[in-house]
Amino acid sequence: MRRMRVPVVGAAAVGVVLAVALPGGAVGAPEADLAYHGVVSMVGGRVDLRLTPRNHGPSAVPDATVRLRWSVAPVNRQSLPAGCVRSGARVMLCRVGALAAKAVARQIRLRVRLRGAPAEVRVEIDTAWNGGAVDRHRHNDRERVLVLATGDEYSF
Repeated sequence: MRRMRVPVVGAAAVGVVLAVALPGGAVGAPEADLAYHGVVSMVGGRVDLRLTPRNHGPSAVPDATVRLRWSVAPVNRQSLPAGCVRSGARVMLCRVGALAAKAVARQIRLRVRLRGAPAEVRVEIDTAWNGGAVDRHRHNDRERVLVLATGDEYSF
């Protein structure tokens, strides 16, 4: 007597594919909606950025990190605020930390000196780490801002 085990194996394979294919990763992970808002300005190659992370929920985030990508490389030697580090020639990471649902984190303030005195710079802001939470609304945690060297503040 022959038994057919294909349906059981097939169902297990489908479960594995679904777990991998779901946005954000693991099945059953908490869901959070991170967003970044702030202002940025530039004069003479010096960028001033104020960034406020927030979590729209529904779950808390145990730890988060925001990534800043610059179209013009920052100078090598400069002082960054506590919790911020360089992770590449044009990339910085700043720790947001734990963030409760429906909460606003402390404001991150950066004064970044760029190489030369560019007429403009593009800064891209996104989540580098969200503590393993699923974020189904990725449109509000990815910002791309073009900043002209006029001293004007650009909101995002």
